[in-house]
Amino acid sequence: MSLMALIFDVDGTLAETEEAHRKAFNDTFAHAGVGWHWSREDYRWLLRTTGGKERIRRYLVESGSACPGDDAIALLHRRKTVRYAEIVAGGELSLRPGVRELVAQARLAGLSLAVATTTNRPNVDTLCELLWGCPAGNVFDVIAAGDEVVAKKPAPDVYELALARLGMEPGDAVAFEDSRNGLLSARKAGLRTVVTPSSYTQGEDFSGADWFLPDLRSESLPKELRMTLAHAALPSAE
Repeated sequence: MSLMALIFDVDGTLAETEEAHRKAFNDTFAHAGVGWHWSREDYRWLLRTTGGKERIRRYLVESGSACPGDDAIALLHRRKTVRYAEIVAGGELSLRPGVRELVAQARLAGLSLAVATTTNRPNVDTLCELLWGCPAGNVFDVIAAGDEVVAKKPAPDVYELALARLGMEPGDAVAFEDSRNGLLSARKAGLRTVVTPSSYTQGEDFSGADWFLPDLRSESLPKELRMTLAHAALPSAE
């Protein structure tokens, strides 16, 4: 198995962040006095649409609410990003099982590490500051965020951007995802894909995934990936 890089989704893959996002949206809506509130089931359905601003627009269309316009939606989303950072700073989130060890093992093995996410860069930095104690750029070699591409997942754009920044071909990397949209995005980019469903994506259609795992702990990883990581970590004979 040729492997030079691991590319991670963020929300739901590195950590169970979606409930924090939902709370941030609802707190922002309440502060703005718009009268909107997203239940867990509402948000589970809205997650089929990638991107925070896009979810707001989808909600407005489906609920028949008056749309305040793109500028107002963008302002709400910026405020939501600030509120999300406040919630994350509260320290309630943790990495999903196996993530910290896998990242450390990959780094030891000399693999490149990347992020390909629908969320924006500030949210990635906020999460890494909490969970690793440093900016995202200190954990990952490459970060490709949703606000840097024209089309978000399930389009392949963000994975293609990550690969371009890595200077690699799809066959050089493996993607890690938790959602159907993420899986479709990675596969369209030509990447082998590991899926570990999150609490919000359990039960989605993950046909087409190369590996379907409960988590990223070493004992859960497929044999070929464990062997590749172990082999890459061995010192070369001279």
